[in-house]
Amino acid sequence: LRLTQLGRDVGLVSDARYDRMMRKREQTRQALAHFTGASLPMSDDLRAVLSAANEPAPDGAVRISEYLKRPRITYALLRTLDKSAPAVEDDALEQAEIAIKYEGYIARAQRDIARAQKLEQLALPDSLDYAAIHGLRNEARQKLSLQRPRSIGQAGRISGVSPADVAVLLVYLEKLRRGASSPS
Repeated sequence: LRLTQLGRDVGLVSDARYDRMMRKREQTRQALAHFTGASLPMSDDLRAVLSAANEPAPDGAVRISEYLKRPRITYALLRTLDKSAPAVEDDALEQAEIAIKYEGYIARAQRDIARAQKLEQLALPDSLDYAAIHGLRNEARQKLSLQRPRSIGQAGRISGVSPADVAVLLVYLEKLRRGASSPS
């Protein structure tokens, strides 16, 4: 789903494979919409499934997506209870289930990526005197002075520069920015 489009763009993916990918993408979208929109009413069968998985049974109907977020619950366990299941292929159901199970992790990773991209945009002045920055560890001062990174992101990737050192640099840059923008 992620790479087939790139392969297609450079001429490495056949029409048949591309069509399969597009079909799977659409069916996965349908399955996700179903899982997030449909609920399963509480029943003896559902209680039995939840009990067998050592999961507590809620009082009322719960969306399928909420059940799938539970580690021991799979759609295979719920499928016979889902009377409105979409007519999609198993691999699309599996893809949708994976997306739901890992959506919290994916969201956190996307936030981390956005934060890293933001740090790449925060430029470090060429003339920055790392020896004058209070709070930096000696090893970080030495490495930063030697390597002269162009951004906070680059500084954070230098061996010997800790996340605490990066935080000190961020505070220092903010002080510089405020000092430059305040009236003289």
